[in-house]
Amino acid sequence: MRQLEIAHHTVMVDVIGGETRKPAFLRINPNGTVPFLLLEDGRGIAESNAILWYLAKGSHLFPQSTFEEAMAVQWMIFEQTKLESNISPARFFTTIVPERREGMEDRILAWQSAGRQGLTRLDAHLRFQDFVAGPRYSIADIAVYGYTHVAGEGGFDLDAYPAVSAWIDRIKAITGYVAMPDLAQAA
Repeated sequence: MRQLEIAHHTVMVDVIGGETRKPAFLRINPNGTVPFLLLEDGRGIAESNAILWYLAKGSHLFPQSTFEEAMAVQWMIFEQTKLESNISPARFFTTIVPERREGMEDRILAWQSAGRQGLTRLDAHLRFQDFVAGPRYSIADIAVYGYTHVAGEGGFDLDAYPAVSAWIDRIKAITGYVAMPDLAQAA
């Protein structure tokens, strides 16, 4: 939203504290998930990739051809199935709630193994192009960046993926970029 200069108000939600399961939140978002985009007319959109698609349609961040749209969908699905689904839980138990790590070691190792496979595939792809779904920065990059750039917090060595690391640096240089730790202050 910042990169598209869309006026918005960010509300930080305490997921660990169970705020997404409380009746007040569930009235707004019955899915009980974050992120969630609440529109001015009261309708809402769950799921980060659906939110990206909705916000970017018609903008410079939206894929510019039918082929680029297909590539964006492909990589956004890849992000959900190969990256987020492995990096997120490994990061959760390694960095966010390490006190809950006991008994999770085998699962963490499995997530890390599967996540490394996803990062290897992404690294191979980014060796030949600057951005994920085509010649320019798009919502596909935003989607894939989310968990990829914090993979180190899940026990992944990003130095092993030089093309991914170079791509992360390119994303950080994009006008309007806000680092995750700064989101609360930007809210």
